[in-house]
Amino acid sequence: MTAEVLRTSEPPNQEPDDPYGGGDMTLIEHLMELRSRVTWMAIAVVIGMAIFFIPQFGFRVIEYLLSPARQSVPDFRPQFIEPMENIAVYFRVALLGGLTLAMPVIVYHIMRFVTPALTPQEKRWVFPITIGASLAFIGGIAFGFYVVLPFTLKFLLTFGDSFAQPDWRIGNYIDFVTRILLVMGAVFETPLIVMGLAKFGVVSARQMLRYWRYAIILAFVIAAIVTPTIDPVTQSLVGGPIVVLYFVGIGLAWFVRR
Repeated sequence: MTAEVLRTSEPPNQEPDDPYGGGDMTLIEHLMELRSRVTWMAIAVVIGMAIFFIPQFGFRVIEYLLSPARQSVPDFRPQFIEPMENIAVYFRVALLGGLTLAMPVIVYHIMRFVTPALTPQEKRWVFPITIGASLAFIGGIAFGFYVVLPFTLKFLLTFGDSFAQPDWRIGNYIDFVTRILLVMGAVFETPLIVMGLAKFGVVSARQMLRYWRYAIILAFVIAAIVTPTIDPVTQSLVGGPIVVLYFVGIGLAWFVRR
């Protein structure tokens, strides 16, 4: 009788063989785990930034970020007018590089934080989603650098060049470039987000396909908000991929539900 009572009183949510941990957690335990996850993510970003703080590497990356503008204006050389502007630019570039290198660690710890609320079958998606999200972020940065920036900068640098020559500040230029790259990296996460929502039953492929017109409008509204300029070229180059990736997400949502 005593053994039966002990067996029936065992919490049903505990999974001793679960490698990700599980069971019920108190609010304090959730907060402590969140602090631990954020700490590891911050350490990964700092380590990634340290690589870009090496002068020989960091300056070369800045020169590389200037190449899209020099495709349209070969002698393009921005200026700095504030004492700390070059240092701020160097730090901003290092931060972008650190986030990119640390993306697998960031996604992994985000997934590990939510795994206690998932089923054992859903927990098997942690590593595939980590790899997929990291590759999608890098793919978004590559798309932004090789597709969005050349077209956008060509439009901005050559528009009205018959009566004025471009003489940009290095801070404004790097801020524009890094923002575009971060936005495109986040945009390319859209299919995985849609797939995750469908996997957990929040949405379905049929529901999302039904609202495709609203999705197109919302995509260009988001593009108008997140892009640092008001020109239609940049907004179209950001909004267009959002629409395409939305439909890719619908396909993935249909796949995971099957």
